[in-house]
Amino acid sequence: MSTTNETVVQVNYDDLIPNNVDLSGDRRLKRALEAWHPGYIDWWKDMGPDGFQQADVYLRTAVGVDPKGWAVFDHVKMPEYRWGILLAPAEEGRTIPFGKHRGEPVWQEVPGEYRSLLRRLIVIQGDTEPASVEQQRHLGQTAPSLYDMRNLFQVNVEEGRHLWAMVYLLQKYFGRDGREEAEALLQRRSGDQDRPRILGAFNEATPDWLSFFMFTYFTDRDGKMQLEALAQSGFDPLSRTCRFMLTEEAHHMFVGESGVSRVIQRSCEAMKAAGISDANDIDAVRALGVIDLPTIQKKINFHVSVTEDLFGAEVSTNGAAAFEAGLKGRFQETKIDDDHQLYNDQFEVLRLADGEFQWIAEPALNAVNARLVYDYVKDAQGGVNRWNKLIRKIGIDWEMSMPHMAFHRAVGEFAGLHVTPAGEVISEANWQAREDEFLPCAADLEFINSLMQPCVEPGKYAGWIAEPKVGINNQPGDFEYVKLYEV
Repeated sequence: MSTTNETVVQVNYDDLIPNNVDLSGDRRLKRALEAWHPGYIDWWKDMGPDGFQQADVYLRTAVGVDPKGWAVFDHVKMPEYRWGILLAPAEEGRTIPFGKHRGEPVWQEVPGEYRSLLRRLIVIQGDTEPASVEQQRHLGQTAPSLYDMRNLFQVNVEEGRHLWAMVYLLQKYFGRDGREEAEALLQRRSGDQDRPRILGAFNEATPDWLSFFMFTYFTDRDGKMQLEALAQSGFDPLSRTCRFMLTEEAHHMFVGESGVSRVIQRSCEAMKAAGISDANDIDAVRALGVIDLPTIQKKINFHVSVTEDLFGAEVSTNGAAAFEAGLKGRFQETKIDDDHQLYNDQFEVLRLADGEFQWIAEPALNAVNARLVYDYVKDAQGGVNRWNKLIRKIGIDWEMSMPHMAFHRAVGEFAGLHVTPAGEVISEANWQAREDEFLPCAADLEFINSLMQPCVEPGKYAGWIAEPKVGINNQPGDFEYVKLYEV
């Protein structure tokens, strides 16, 4: 991949807002973003990590966009973190890879006929970023270790940077409408009845650390899929923005997968040491002070199902419009072996027909959302497979699984159906009688919450989670990832 000369420069940290987009050369935009900055800091102090604004946190900060050396690590107070605007290098000669404009040069300005649709895509993506920070703001109080606390705060500051990335696009390319949308991103609140976040999963509570790990594995993976699709965009500034965001997003999913792995490892090792072979002996396992495997499975069921809803209706004219316009592609679009326009193609969509689930051919253009959620399921299955390998290695007879795609759905083809995680369609009465088998019940959540006691001594970990294999940036086991002396 070749790059233009202007895009290989390192990030400019002389400006109030670090950037690699020559912000100093655009005075109007610079003034607009600097005017937005105080409101962002106020939002962070009000809705960011509760009780830790003065803690020194070992964070990575981007100093460039070269994947081989793009970040440095140091202790910093979160309100002083240098949130910046970073775009991946431009690809010289890049053309639109899909839709009716396929093969045309990518757009550097917003095409007028797609202005509203493109703005909506950016606003929806931007709204998820502060929402997750708000959902997780109290978790620092119950962190199982300084290592985990630091990972939480790293995820939080990078979600904040992703908000900046979307606000840059709104402010630079959408004029007054963009400025109003940027302000609205700071006004909505996760879970607020009057001003909720746009997407349902981002209004759910994240009350405990198992929820956080599940969220960062499963729901941040939706973020990966959406960013991958937007990174294909014919609007080049959006493509470049999302390509660099994906570099940071990978760490968020690592936090999730490794976090769940460490919970499973600790539970299985405790069972083995106590001579408990039956994973369904929940009371005996919980008496060990660890989370039983059936409850972990129920948390998987919940987080997968609410995340699948984020993809929208499987068959969607909105999805078709964004694809046809060249604004939002498919996962790994350029690796797909078709004409990338889809006017004459079919794609099989899972539907309930005649009382059973069947794969039914639909026009491929209308089914781009279906393809993205199916790719998501395949992608998420990899971590579940690794968790099962760990369980087998320790010697426990249990296997985690992804729930059926129709389970517990509120959006799309399966909304309103009553389907078990195994894919059995049942009556509403049967569902109500058995719901606690499939999803965490009040007693499950109460037990998990009882374990959420902070452990903040360097090198120490709460009893329900195993230590990580390697420290962040190869730091030693007793490294003080968060300095709490001023809190």
